[in-house]
Amino acid sequence: MLKRPQYIALGVIILCTFVLLKLPDRAAANLKLAISGIFLPLFGMSGSLGDLAENSSYSLLSRRELIRQLQWQHKTNQLSTLYFRQADEWKRENDRLRDYFNIPRQYPWKTKMARVVARDPVNWWKTITIDRGTRDGVVTNLPVVTAEGLVGRIAGVSFAQSHVVLVGDPDCRVAVLVGDDKSREQGFIAPASSSPLDHALVDLTYLSRNSKLIPGQVVVTSGMGGVFPKGIVVGQIADFRSIGYGLYKEAQVRLAVNMNRLEEVFILMP
Repeated sequence: MLKRPQYIALGVIILCTFVLLKLPDRAAANLKLAISGIFLPLFGMSGSLGDLAENSSYSLLSRRELIRQLQWQHKTNQLSTLYFRQADEWKRENDRLRDYFNIPRQYPWKTKMARVVARDPVNWWKTITIDRGTRDGVVTNLPVVTAEGLVGRIAGVSFAQSHVVLVGDPDCRVAVLVGDDKSREQGFIAPASSSPLDHALVDLTYLSRNSKLIPGQVVVTSGMGGVFPKGIVVGQIADFRSIGYGLYKEAQVRLAVNMNRLEEVFILMP
């Protein structure tokens, strides 16, 4: 049961609502603006309290801690400046040596993004179709990559689409390097012979019998052949074995790119 003051308040609310609805649009807008102005100081107070709480966390730090953080930041900036200067000096030295020995420079490639639009059901794991073609300047034998590593090469081009053969396909042989700078071995990537059902594995062939292989070593393109630039990650050594009674070695490489999850790729445009 409502009491008398409650009836009065309800009547005032109904009356105000009725008056507000009957007012002209401009008058109603001015009235709403006036009402909202009453609550603006409250909103401003809440924002100020939030800023005060955030800034108070800094005031709780001791003077010694603030000085320590400033010194650490200053030291970090000095190290960054030193590294940049060293890198600039190394670049100049590299340019001088290249000019002295007449070594050609490696220029960066441009990238063009493409979307995977189709797969061949008969050759699902070895080929893809992308939505870039001759209208985009694409030609055959251009490398295709992702951020993780090598995908394959352009094998066929039409006006609006291109056919890409993936690493592990017999038509996509890749010359690679494995090992550190002191003992790098060269070889070729070929389709997996011992585990054809595992499409994430390929074979690394033509390795010498004295190759020092370790599981986890990174395999990168060697730049030989003129199709793939040097230094693109192909995968990692998963296993290796001696072949022909120890005459040479073969290794299994786990590809860096999951070929079954390809949605977008990048074409390297020289």
